[in-house]
Amino acid sequence: MTSKLVIFLSGTVLALSACGKHEAATTDTANDVNMTADNGAAMDNGTDLNAAAPSPLTAQGFVNTAAASDHFEVETSKLAAASAKSAAVKAFASKMIAAHTASTAKLKGIVSGMNPPITPDDTLNPDQQAALDGLKGKTGADFDTAYAAAQVDGHQKTLDALKNYAASGDNATLKDFASGMVPTVTAHLNMAKALK
Repeated sequence: MTSKLVIFLSGTVLALSACGKHEAATTDTANDVNMTADNGAAMDNGTDLNAAAPSPLTAQGFVNTAAASDHFEVETSKLAAASAKSAAVKAFASKMIAAHTASTAKLKGIVSGMNPPITPDDTLNPDQQAALDGLKGKTGADFDTAYAAAQVDGHQKTLDALKNYAASGDNATLKDFASGMVPTVTAHLNMAKALK
């Protein structure tokens, strides 16, 4: 009888202990959600959409930044075919589609040969997504102005990321890629500025 009592009490202690841990976990989760909400992070089905991304100075972080930049340039430039008024904007957009499609292919070729290989994540950051969404509602001269501004901003940010990674990145091959892309992105930035 005594051993049954010990087993019963042990089970009760474990059950109460587990309840306490669940309560603490629930409280911690609630606090995390409140902190996330207070910081303005986007929430979707209880998932933090702004979860910590890899640092742009790590190989994965840089590859993701470069892939997202290419994706942004291609998608915004595709909109120019239908929405732009200016022939200069349409011509620039056509060049951006070709150049950034080639850049993506080059990047994928480099990272696939790495050990271990890196898979680029081209998910747009919130600023890029907002700019793309904003362009979707514009046409004509309004589109041209907004597109030119988005291209200047996007290329400047990409140029900064390339220079930073080339100087301080953690992978020699990708540092070479970043350095090699600086003149091209600088030329794109200057062309975008000329659109204004």
